[in-house]
Amino acid sequence: MSQKQRYIRQTGLTRFGPEGQKKLENGSVLIVGLGGLGIPAAQYLNSMGVGTLGLVEQDAVELHNLQRQVLYDEKDVGRPKLEAALEKLRQQNTETNFKTFDTFLTKDNALNIIKGFDLVVDATDNFATRYLINDACVILKKPFVYGALHGFEGQVAVFNQQDGPTYRCLFPNPPDSDEIPNCDENGVLGVLPGIVGTLQALEAVKVLTGVGEVLSGKLLLYDGLIQSTQKINLKAIPENKNTTKLNTSYDVSECTTIHSVTADEFIFHHGKGELQLIDVRTEREFKNHHLDGANNIPLRELESSLERINFNMPVYLICQSGQRSKIAFEKLRKHHPEAILFNVSGGMANLSLHVGTD
Repeated sequence: MSQKQRYIRQTGLTRFGPEGQKKLENGSVLIVGLGGLGIPAAQYLNSMGVGTLGLVEQDAVELHNLQRQVLYDEKDVGRPKLEAALEKLRQQNTETNFKTFDTFLTKDNALNIIKGFDLVVDATDNFATRYLINDACVILKKPFVYGALHGFEGQVAVFNQQDGPTYRCLFPNPPDSDEIPNCDENGVLGVLPGIVGTLQALEAVKVLTGVGEVLSGKLLLYDGLIQSTQKINLKAIPENKNTTKLNTSYDVSECTTIHSVTADEFIFHHGKGELQLIDVRTEREFKNHHLDGANNIPLRELESSLERINFNMPVYLICQSGQRSKIAFEKLRKHHPEAILFNVSGGMANLSLHVGTD
């Protein structure tokens, strides 16, 4: 089989060429998680010719996975994901060197596993592993490609790339364990992981080859309902680069840093007029529907519009699903640590089930 012919569609690109292909061939990527994000990332990195792919997974295929984890089929239900994925990825590209890890990533094995790869694709669905990946990558000086899902929204960024920010520069500490349920618990539109996981694969290719502009220092926000993207600038916080050892525990339930209110709690306070509500969605989303009394300050404009917020009274932050408002919470707390801030859990998607909108 002619490998030259196999990759001719990308080696023919002026800005990529045979040099870019050689860098992929010499590169190694660790994919943590073979679910909704990990599957498209693995398929594209494998098909494009990344020389070594590491796969970390210990779950089994379940029927409800098939809606979004499209490498698996009905015959795979009950099989270990690692086994099923490896079988099919090998059929896709026999030249790839696979290194498999039939385990979940833990503080006891993370450093040993990650150290053998050029970069990590975080395809997990929980905060604990995300912070573990971040800290291990900081210690080992490895970049990692972050992806996250919630409902109809996704996020992508590259952390710890050269002098760029780490994940803790975005979220310094984990929220409560029930802040962001995984997609098995809270739902996700089947096609969305494919979009976000593919974007993660693209960022991994850019990191390995040096082609294009890597999403370092920027957080890409994707809204599938209105096909919109935003980029939020992130600043590197030097002390977050000083990690020298892993935490003794990555149990997110031990940390409570983002104060959130449920839909019922918010409705109670909103009805009494005891708050100011900042809607950090885009102007387009806000005009489409919003809550009475809400002040629209899009997330990307938040830090340049602080004068529009009265920090002498409680500030409630809302977006579509609770993701962007969490970022807004951290940004406002950085500038006004004394302020009383609340994140509205589940955002407009949740509140629309409880209250009327304009």
